[in-house]
Amino acid sequence: MSPNEQLKLYTQEIEETIARYLPKEEGHQKTIFEAMNYSINAGGKRLRPLLMRETYRLFGGAGEEIEPFIAAIEMIHTSSLIHDDLPCMDNDTLRRGVPTTWVKYGYDMAVLAGDALLIYAVETAAKAFSMTSQPEKVGRCIGILAQKTGIYGMIGGQTVDVELTNKPVPKDKLDFIYRLKTGALLEAAMMIGACLGGADEEQLMNVEKMAAAVGLAFQIQDDILDVTADQEVLGKPVLSDEKNNKTTYVTLEGIEKAKADVETISGQAVEYLHSLPGKNQFLEDLILMLVTREK
Repeated sequence: MSPNEQLKLYTQEIEETIARYLPKEEGHQKTIFEAMNYSINAGGKRLRPLLMRETYRLFGGAGEEIEPFIAAIEMIHTSSLIHDDLPCMDNDTLRRGVPTTWVKYGYDMAVLAGDALLIYAVETAAKAFSMTSQPEKVGRCIGILAQKTGIYGMIGGQTVDVELTNKPVPKDKLDFIYRLKTGALLEAAMMIGACLGGADEEQLMNVEKMAAAVGLAFQIQDDILDVTADQEVLGKPVLSDEKNNKTTYVTLEGIEKAKADVETISGQAVEYLHSLPGKNQFLEDLILMLVTREK
């Protein structure tokens, strides 16, 4: 099976796992369920749950306790996209090739849907307690999920990003934003996979470094695509960063250096991967695919 065929199969498996944890669209609060599910089901690369599951497998994990976390990490990621698209943030009308949540359901329901997915992710992750003989690992993973999502992770990065909109951003602050806003959730995904799979503390630290490199490479590639990609291929408006006067890696370093740095940083991630026990060729292929992705 080729890497692309494997990616398609594994992504479908991830989609099926996520679907099992989505709320049923019924009851008086049906609208919020519809908005949550609409946002999740709009698609996406499912990169974070894929990286989580494959890191879990790298350390020999083979149980079902990973499944609630697979769904939870995608819920959190989707909640951040809903809020990013709001008029008070990036004011985008297209996401994953379809109208953004606030366009489809209104500003008020989009705010609620983002909030709902954020807290429902924790409720979902907690289901793993009943699926394992080592509940302390589940507790540790919920702690990782919360820290990497919150004020010392994704939300912390978003805060600095919003404050610096329409202002020049020095390289050190841009690195900080990228490390937290994008990198933190990727770190959460891979660290949770490693923790549940049985990694020790030293291995967990190396996984965190590996994931940080993956996150930085992914975000720089995102900046490149915002300048070079076709809107129909990308599935969201291009030149969005330019429209919002945002400093990006490309505006600071130039397109050619950005492309070279994506390749270098992805290579560093693979070096960390090779330092870990076990072997997962698909995980390595997935990391390298970030360099050449077109959407």
